[in-house]
Amino acid sequence: MAIWEWATGFLERLRWLDLVISLVILAFFWLFSRVFTKSVFAFWRKRVRSSGGTSAWLEAFEKPLRIFFIVLGVYLAIRTYIVPHLETTFHLDAIFRSAMIILLGWGTYRLSAQSSVLLVDLSKRLKLDDSSMLIPFMSKVLRFLVVVITAGLVGSEWGFSVNGLVAGMGLGSLAVALAAKDTLGNIFGGIVIITEKPFSKGDWILTPSVEGVVEDITFRSTQIRTFAQAVVIVPNAKLVDQPITNWSKMGKRRINFTLDVALDSDRNALNRAVVRMKELLQHNEHIDPVTIMVNFTDFKEQSLGIFLYFFTKTTVWSEFLDIREEINFKLLEVLEEEGILLAYPVQRVFLEEQTAYSREQESLRG
Repeated sequence: MAIWEWATGFLERLRWLDLVISLVILAFFWLFSRVFTKSVFAFWRKRVRSSGGTSAWLEAFEKPLRIFFIVLGVYLAIRTYIVPHLETTFHLDAIFRSAMIILLGWGTYRLSAQSSVLLVDLSKRLKLDDSSMLIPFMSKVLRFLVVVITAGLVGSEWGFSVNGLVAGMGLGSLAVALAAKDTLGNIFGGIVIITEKPFSKGDWILTPSVEGVVEDITFRSTQIRTFAQAVVIVPNAKLVDQPITNWSKMGKRRINFTLDVALDSDRNALNRAVVRMKELLQHNEHIDPVTIMVNFTDFKEQSLGIFLYFFTKTTVWSEFLDIREEINFKLLEVLEEEGILLAYPVQRVFLEEQTAYSREQESLRG
C-alpha cells in the first residue's frame, strides 16, 4: 500500500513541461546522430581521401560516436524529466560513464583490426609482405589489451578494486607460471616464429613430424595442412625446436639423375647425344643456365651412364613436373635420332667349343 501511495505521489509531482522538454532533447540527439553525424563523417571521409590519407579512424569510431549521441540524449532526457523528482539518481552518472568507456573501448577495438591505419603503417615501415603473421598476431594482442583495460575501467566505476586484483595476480603469478609453463612456452615459440620468420602463411614446410602448407599461426600452435588435406596442429614450442625445411624459399629446383643406355651403344653416337642434350638444356627457357652438367660418367655391368644435373627456374611443384616431363620427352627424342637404346636388364651366356680331349672322353664313355 505504501509503494502504491509513493508511486501515485511521484506521478503527481511530474510536470508535463519536463516531459515535453525531455522528448525534445531525445528527438534532437536522435536526429543529430542520424543526420548530422552522417553528413559530418561523409564530409571528412571525402576530404581525407582527396588528400591521399586513410579514413580508418573515421570508420572505426563512426558507429560508436552515433550511439554516443543517442546515449547522451537518453541521459539528458532522464535527468530533465525524472531525476529532479527523485531523492537519488540510481547511479545514473555511473551508468553514463560506463557507457562512455564501453563506446570508447569499442572504437579502439575496431581501430586495432588487422587493416587499421596503425598496423598498416607499421607493416609498411617494417617492409612486411602480405603473408607475414606479425600484423594478425599484434592485432590479437592489442584487442585483448583493449578488452582487459575497458573491463577494468568499467569495474572501477562500480567500486571494484583494480589494485586488489593486480596484487592478487602478483601473489599468484608464480603458481600460474608453473602451471602454465607449456602454454607460455608455446606463446614465446609463436613470437619467435613471427619475428624470425622461418616460414610465413602459405609456405610449404617440412619438419621431422609433419609436411604441408602453413595455414595459420596462433598464440599456442601452428596449423599445417598436409597434402592429404588433413590439418595438423603443432605446438609452437615443439615446432621451434625442430629443423624446418622451407621448400617455398627455394630460388630454383634441382633435377639430377643418371640416364642408362645400352652397353653396346656406338661411341660416336653417344658423344653426339651428350653434346645435343647439353645444348638442349642450355637453350631451354625454363632451365637455369648457371649450372648445367651433362657427362658420360659410368661404365656399368649392363649399361653406360649419362649423368645429368641442372635446375628449373620455377619452384612450384606442378610447374616443375610439367617442365621435367617436357625435358624427358626431348631427351628420348635425342636418343632415338642418334640410334641409342635405353638399357634394360640382360643376361649373356657364352658357350665354349669342345676340345679334342673332351671328345675322346665322351667317346670312351659311349
